[in-house]
Amino acid sequence: MKIALIGATGFVGKELLKEAVSRGHSVTALVRNVDKVEKLDGVKAVKVDVLDAADLTAKLGGSDIVLSAYNPGWGVDDIQAIHIKASKAITEATKKAGIKRLIVVGGAGSLFNAEGKQFVDGPDFPAEWKEGALGARQALNDLKTENGLDWSFVSPPFALVPGPRTGTYRLGKDNPVFNAEGHSTISASDLAVAILDEAESGKHIQQRFTVGY
Repeated sequence: MKIALIGATGFVGKELLKEAVSRGHSVTALVRNVDKVEKLDGVKAVKVDVLDAADLTAKLGGSDIVLSAYNPGWGVDDIQAIHIKASKAITEATKKAGIKRLIVVGGAGSLFNAEGKQFVDGPDFPAEWKEGALGARQALNDLKTENGLDWSFVSPPFALVPGPRTGTYRLGKDNPVFNAEGHSTISASDLAVAILDEAESGKHIQQRFTVGY
């Protein structure tokens, strides 16, 4: 496949880049700083302003699928508003570029607890993550109204950590996946495995899914 990868230098994005290349896909890495993109065969680094839908549309052209690991950066002001604006621009640009398939990496805050409530609305949700989580939730809600794309939204587990690629994971939908110790966790490299598996298989069209060990 010809993959357009937005956010290829981030914690998840750089793992997606390596996983895609290892499977023989060609990747256009769409980033703010091309100098930070890992030099790998089959990768072309392209500078883009994700908030500029017209610029993004032009640079997505010719791709078979868009993978978005976009994150405004946890330290930025107005992270919720920026996340929502960027997500809308990515959806618009994907459609205008004539690409049918979009996979978005979102947050865990919009997953549901055992009482049927989203974790981001709970009193114990960390304040430092809340604005970003609300932005990611709105991105998911916007995608749920989108019928013109074969989209998927990926919620990582609560603990997304550095670690080896084992190639193993378990799937869930709207509730966290917990391991035998009661932890919701996965390595970023195994999250990338799950996302590339989805890109190749298309098992969660117009659905959210989550993963964990």
